Amino acid sequence: MATSLCYAFYMITRYSAPAAYFAGALGARTADEMSAPALLLLGMTVLGSQRPASLLFAALTMASAVGGPLLGTLMDRATRPGRFLALALGAYAAGLALVTAVLGNLGLALMAAVFTGLLAPSLSGAWTPRLADVLPEKHLTRGHALDAATYNVAALVGPATAGLIAEVDAYWAMVATIGLLLLSVPAALALPRQKPQATPTAFTSDLRAGFAAIVRARGLRRVTAASMVAFVGTGMLIVSCPPLGERHLGGAGHGGLLLSLLAAGAMTTAAITARWPPRRRPETVFAASATCIALGLALLAVAPNAAVVVLAALLAGAGEGPQLAAVFDIRHREAPLRLRGQVFTTGASLKITAGAVGAALAGGLPLTLALVLAAATQLLAAAILMRPTRSPTEPAPGRARPRGTPRCPPRRRRNSPDSCRG
Repeated sequence: MATSLCYAFYMITRYSAPAAYFAGALGARTADEMSAPALLLLGMTVLGSQRPASLLFAALTMASAVGGPLLGTLMDRATRPGRFLALALGAYAAGLALVTAVLGNLGLALMAAVFTGLLAPSLSGAWTPRLADVLPEKHLTRGHALDAATYNVAALVGPATAGLIAEVDAYWAMVATIGLLLLSVPAALALPRQKPQATPTAFTSDLRAGFAAIVRARGLRRVTAASMVAFVGTGMLIVSCPPLGERHLGGAGHGGLLLSLLAAGAMTTAAITARWPPRRRPETVFAASATCIALGLALLAVAPNAAVVVLAALLAGAGEGPQLAAVFDIRHREAPLRLRGQVFTTGASLKITAGAVGAALAGGLPLTLALVLAAATQLLAAAILMRPTRSPTEPAPGRARPRGTPRCPPRRRRNSPDSCRG
């Protein structure tokens, strides 16, 4: 049965590269969303406590901050990045299987989780830089919106599926996660080649160049900083969902419903922007989306009843879809082609780390204050990305043009002065 499914999946991916990409990305990201609840539930079942299960999840998550740059650099250097991605997916599935097998020994399980977590970006951020290999440039804005929608669908379907299967047996939830990962491997193998580097460089040189591109390039530096600040607020929101459920929805366990509402709102707006791509610059889209999220979070902080909580969650989620697509657009535009994979995976890893920081900060704060601060992070992220800049050759505002500088005509003429050319 599994062989037949893999063959059918391979035939679909063979004849449609974009369909292969989106099927593989959706499968891998859904497995990513399933892995956290599956691991937590299985850890509690085997180890008998939430604390060691949380340690396993933390080990799996924190290692991705290191694995992202390494994985992205290796994929940028590969002439067949799809093969490397398929290998990483298979290794991550094998790592989850090893964690499951040694779960009775917490020390071994933590070591296995750390090494497995190094490959975690292959489930999420490593796919997006490959989208330009299967879609023409003119369709990338729409493609990035659809790519963002796969995250939202995965966030909506993954945890619920893992929870339903875990009610039967927690081991089967992990088996289903591993199986879904393996089904994404043929889609990764179907990704096209990329041109080899004209002048081969050392791995460490490429690694340094990727970090340098993010730090030195103004567009990449700003979008990385803005997305990290925004994700600090996302981490605060996730931690705030259980107490919100306890306050307004009848129990802390119902806080998971708010995450589903956030994903539903994000999925809806991502689908709309994929159908009708925004004509504004991605920086403007990011700022508008961040403002929408901030309004939703502020409304959650002062919500008087469950109806307002639901409305606020949908409003906050509505901003997340276009915001993520805008981040993809900016990274694609600003990242050097030979470093694009590293830029995307490093950005994804830094966001995960920022979300963990936000969750840690919100854990010791009153609920209302945590949500207000989460809203403030969104506004700060918008301000970081939209901060005005001036070209080095442009006169400062209010300063006269230097005397003797010619004014070029609006339309260049054949015999115009040399100083007005180019």
